[in-house]
Amino acid sequence: MSFLAAERTHEIGVRMALGAQPRDVLRLVAGYGLRLVSAGLAVGLPLAIGTSHLLRSLLYGIGPTDPLAFGAASAAVLLVSAAACYLPARRAMRLDPIVALKSP
Repeated sequence: MSFLAAERTHEIGVRMALGAQPRDVLRLVAGYGLRLVSAGLAVGLPLAIGTSHLLRSLLYGIGPTDPLAFGAASAAVLLVSAAACYLPARRAMRLDPIVALKSP
């Protein structure tokens, strides 16, 4: 996400010069990242549930489709990805439009 925000510095500078508020920039950068994470979870969770039966013999004290384990893992992924999206978005919100437009 940091690379994406840095790559789109010129675009973000133009948006801010035309009147975009910092919350709009936050929504742009963080929203894109969270959409990617949501798509990954939507694809990954069913695949993980489907293949968890292959690991049944390695599990001790937990079922292969334990909803608490899958929920905790999903929540952890969402929390870490929200932080990974918010930090570059916060840096992009503080971007000076003049400096961004002058950069190549």
